[in-house]
Amino acid sequence: MTGFFSSEFFFHYRRNLPAVFGSALLAFFALLATFGPFLVSQDPYDVSQLELMDSFKPPVWLEGGDSRYLLGTDGQGRDVLASIVYGARISAFIGLAAMIFSCVIGTALGLISGYYGGMVDSIIMRIADIQLSFPSMLIALFLMSAFGTGIGMVLIALTAVGWVVYARTVRGSTLSEIQKEYIQAAKVAGLGNGEIILRHVLPNVMTPLIVVATIQVGTFILIEASLSFLGVGVPITEPSLGLLVKEGFDVLFSGIWWTSAFPGLFIMFLVFGINLFGDFLRDELNPRLR
Repeated sequence: MTGFFSSEFFFHYRRNLPAVFGSALLAFFALLATFGPFLVSQDPYDVSQLELMDSFKPPVWLEGGDSRYLLGTDGQGRDVLASIVYGARISAFIGLAAMIFSCVIGTALGLISGYYGGMVDSIIMRIADIQLSFPSMLIALFLMSAFGTGIGMVLIALTAVGWVVYARTVRGSTLSEIQKEYIQAAKVAGLGNGEIILRHVLPNVMTPLIVVATIQVGTFILIEASLSFLGVGVPITEPSLGLLVKEGFDVLFSGIWWTSAFPGLFIMFLVFGINLFGDFLRDELNPRLR
């Protein structure tokens, strides 16, 4: 740990105010999603704790606000802050899980494509080119509309649109690595293709993967929120930030702005923090960009 705090990486990190601010936002949101349910007084998805008489109460600093509900309540009497806390857990889980699935599948296909080349490379890259010709949101929307909703289907849809970035990134790095002398030496030494890929090529293509993975978490959170907002993402029985924005949007023009504004702001700052930290990683891991 002492070595980390004296490393060049930490030196550049603590001098980069946007990165520090972004990581502070991420740490705050992570703590809120992890320990928030123990801090709020209500489980917004336990009907026994809801009271319709408390519906549409404004935030505590406005006239008619209730000290029990700092950010107000929605039409079902649910505490907006509690709903955000529970919704953040689902949205963060979906973003991280979809990133991991996309990374594993895309990295495997990118390694195979770049290392073996030939017909295998052509098939994988043509599939990737076809997919990239369509907007990611359109593909995810089609899959959700065709095969149903739910967290599992959201993960499948996000993985289906996310693997391409990893595959193309890893393929390009692999093509560069296999031309180097240490790969040729490994082949002369009699190492098998699988061992060369896993022991020598994969560790040397991890740098761009870390950057892509970091930024893609935010992208997946936005796509999931969009799908839930359109009614084809997470079902109404599960908390989701996008679903909270949708439920608040239905009454937004009635002057009840807080039910939609606060979940939307949470999404904005969460993705903003991810992108700030991702930009720092991109610049730090590629010194030419400094």
